[in-house]
Amino acid sequence: MNLLRFIARLCLVVPWVLMGLTIIALVYPWISPVPTRAAINRWWSRNLMRLCGIRVSVIGEARMAGPVLWVPNHVSWIDIFVVNAVRATAFVAKSEIRAWPIIGWLAAGAGTLFIDRGQRHAVHDMSSAIRKCFDNGEAVGLFPEGTTTEGFGLRPFFASLFEPAREAGVDIQPVALRFYHHGERSSFAAFVGEETLVVNLWRVLGATGLSVEVSFLPVLQTAPDEEGETPTRLQLSHAARDAIALQLI
Repeated sequence: MNLLRFIARLCLVVPWVLMGLTIIALVYPWISPVPTRAAINRWWSRNLMRLCGIRVSVIGEARMAGPVLWVPNHVSWIDIFVVNAVRATAFVAKSEIRAWPIIGWLAAGAGTLFIDRGQRHAVHDMSSAIRKCFDNGEAVGLFPEGTTTEGFGLRPFFASLFEPAREAGVDIQPVALRFYHHGERSSFAAFVGEETLVVNLWRVLGATGLSVEVSFLPVLQTAPDEEGETPTRLQLSHAARDAIALQLI
């Protein structure tokens, strides 16, 4: 049954992905990034999750207009598309993702900002790209852990990527992603360790009962407080991590 389900879903997902790549190649060069591309990204990502058999439910109040930095925990390749199904988001992701077959191409076409931490000026260049997105009123997302986990805990956060939002005075909204399998919290869909993308796709597309809860938590203000003090990037990263960690217990 898993094999039949995998084949059936693959027959739906492959044409959808090809259509997405076609839109990126032939349509995106002729339309403005905001808001037309954003609407297409959201529509396409929402339907991709449906075709993959993944139910997405949203909890809390997501910042749906204006610039915002969304900070989710990182579990799987699914995360980018789950968040984009709520609001089109320019994600900051590690450069390795760009080399992933199909998913890397789609992520790049959707406006993902790739960072190579091995490069000397990577953080500076990324900060400039993030500021440009904020200036355009876009949502930016980043995975401050820098890698995936099984979804029950968090690794330390890299605070440096919080700096563009702090400097621009853009609000930061922590986002907790909780994965379920047949109603129980599960690491079933997690893409961790040495597992290949093909193996993960086989498991995810052949499964039933997969769902993701996307919890949008209270916004962290970057503006000066009553005493005129602006929170540091380290304080913001700790506050975001603490807020998400409470939701993953």
